[in-house]
Amino acid sequence: MADPFGFMKYTRINNPSRPVQDRIKDFEEMNGALDAKERREQAARCMNCGVPHCHAGFFYDGGRAVSGCPNDNLIPEWNDLLYRSEDKRAFERLTKTNPLPEFTGRVCPAPCEVACNEALHGQGVTIKDNEKFIIERAFEFGWVKDSGKPLRRNGIKIAIVGSGPAGLTAAWELNKQGYEVTVFERDDYPGGLVMYGIPNMKLPKEIVRRRIKLMEELGIKFKVNTEVGVTVSAAALKKEFQRIILTIGARAPRELDVPGRQLKGIMQAVDYLTLATKQLIKNGTKATTTLAGKRVVVIGGGDTGNDCIATAVRQGAADVQQLEITRQAPQKRLASNPWPQWPLVSKLGYGQKEAQTLFGKVVTSYEMTAVDFAGEKGAVTSMTTSKVRLFKPIAGTKQAKPVDLVLLAMGFTGAQQHVLDSFDITQIDDDYTTDQEQVYVAGDARRGPSLVIWGIHEGRMVAKAVDNSCRVHV
Repeated sequence: MADPFGFMKYTRINNPSRPVQDRIKDFEEMNGALDAKERREQAARCMNCGVPHCHAGFFYDGGRAVSGCPNDNLIPEWNDLLYRSEDKRAFERLTKTNPLPEFTGRVCPAPCEVACNEALHGQGVTIKDNEKFIIERAFEFGWVKDSGKPLRRNGIKIAIVGSGPAGLTAAWELNKQGYEVTVFERDDYPGGLVMYGIPNMKLPKEIVRRRIKLMEELGIKFKVNTEVGVTVSAAALKKEFQRIILTIGARAPRELDVPGRQLKGIMQAVDYLTLATKQLIKNGTKATTTLAGKRVVVIGGGDTGNDCIATAVRQGAADVQQLEITRQAPQKRLASNPWPQWPLVSKLGYGQKEAQTLFGKVVTSYEMTAVDFAGEKGAVTSMTTSKVRLFKPIAGTKQAKPVDLVLLAMGFTGAQQHVLDSFDITQIDDDYTTDQEQVYVAGDARRGPSLVIWGIHEGRMVAKAVDNSCRVHV
């Protein structure tokens, strides 16, 4: 490392965030950037320690949770290169494992930072912000396009169904290796989760468009408004393409099976976020009055729930409340949750902070759920809530509340089964293969709902599996 005392010289400085009262006036990106000198100082805080947990991908809790980066990113190497002002080499090192750092540098929760050795007795390195700086420099100087050019074409045609992080990564990797790649997307624009599932203030859509445009320039074909089983058949894809990769995500949402669910004004969170993004693309990034006078309830306390709160605030909602069925996390880390595990402590998401600042009250109720909806003329007007214990309603705690819009942000249960059925898939293996030799499955469709970085990892691995298969069998 260039400066072995960097972690002693410099304190952690995050990228600056716009003040809440300013940023809720539009859908523009919330976070800014440090200047180059400050960013290099932040990179100097990386010690290149002998046991770098940041990229160890340390699994715990029976393999259900991971600390550190699960994508094999050799973080100390590109931190060192960034500090030395060797930005192109930093980009080359970064993208050996992560071809889409403009996404993770904005939306990844950065388990690498909490697993950083510096986080044991202080604050971890600003890995995520460093990553964002590197990729933005690479786009500025044209290194990204150069890195994606195939040396030659091999004439083998690959179909990728779904264009989220896993699909885009697989497409990028296989195109570099000379395959003829066509990506099929059921929405009207590629990107999947990063296009329509994440709001513009976290991930500007111009960033997604920039990547898609570049991929098209490099020879990758995108066919939008195309859904398997509706506008194209599985049989047709099998006939035209030597290999097919299904990266369809885990789009089957978890439902709330209570009376009144069928009323208008009760919708899945991703459907709501999709409509909000489409409105933004059409009308611009200024805050709107779409929900003026409306009382909004978000059911679910994860990242998507926070995104819904923040979006409703920018759409002029008169009130926003959030129900979370689980117990509130402790204020301090418990002994049963030691470093380098993800710290399971109570904290406010950006949307919660914005709503509490705007409305002057706590917006999230824990151990609470909805047990009934009522309405007039087919539209929801009220809901009945109940306190819960161990996910079951507690007798005598019901309370009626007026509501105009209910957003279900309770997560997803898995891939949409009808797509897998259309390919006659009954088995998905750990090596991304299926019982249909021609068809592979990766991303959330294989492992369940997860982080963008997991999708990127799955995309890399399935591309490698397909390449190995084609070299042997085709």
